Amino acid sequence: MNILTFNLRVDLPQDGENAWRFRSQKAAEVIKSHKPAVFGTQEGKRHMLKDLERDLGDYGWLGGDRRGGNEDEFCALFYQRERVEAVDHGQFWLSETPEVPGSISWESDYPRICTWAVFQLNENRDKKFIVYNTHLDHISQKARENGIHLIGEKIKEHQEKTNLPIILMGDLNSELENEVVRFLRGQIPLNGSTIKLKDAFEKLEEAPGRTFHGFQGGLDGAPIDYIFTTLDIVVKDTKIDRSRAEEGYPSDHYPVIAAVEIMHD
Repeated sequence: MNILTFNLRVDLPQDGENAWRFRSQKAAEVIKSHKPAVFGTQEGKRHMLKDLERDLGDYGWLGGDRRGGNEDEFCALFYQRERVEAVDHGQFWLSETPEVPGSISWESDYPRICTWAVFQLNENRDKKFIVYNTHLDHISQKARENGIHLIGEKIKEHQEKTNLPIILMGDLNSELENEVVRFLRGQIPLNGSTIKLKDAFEKLEEAPGRTFHGFQGGLDGAPIDYIFTTLDIVVKDTKIDRSRAEEGYPSDHYPVIAAVEIMHD
């Protein structure tokens, strides 16, 4: 099944012809073309997520906003109802007080969150997996490192409790050699602990190129949007969708798509 992560670019009137109302259907079309069983979005406000829900049809979604209300940005998880059911879900803040809505630590510019859900395949109800979706801070490296360390600890806790395969996706605001990415790949410890996940970009035969493009397109640079999995998931294929509609791009980020096989049963 396909899994997809997509930073939608928050709806800002000053974006002019790139404001959300001109892009919402393009965003829905590019998502629909990959038929993801589950996908995560970053920077979506509630009205943007409702637009996608309307235009996509058979998808539900879950998650709360980063300030603990309904008006700010979400790290939403969408799921195709025909194929999967959400049987549990939650959210925590990337801070020293992860259960406190809107909490900020480590010089983060904004509250940052991680939304997670346990999904069950409809065709095989014994087969379950967990998806995490996050958006790390764009300013503070300290916040990125502490945030991803917290996510790593939560993933390990979930693994110990459930023994389920886990997928982590999101906008990590970190290029390939950043400590955040190296930590997730098991190359370095952070805060005295380690984790070893599979980077979906390892399936590419060439360098991935950039995923943030500022509505300009192009390949030059390095990714900041990623999909990682635990080792019990087989990544069959990975793509960065750089397609452009005639009137422009659906976002200032490209969506990243991984075809995965869940081995657990």
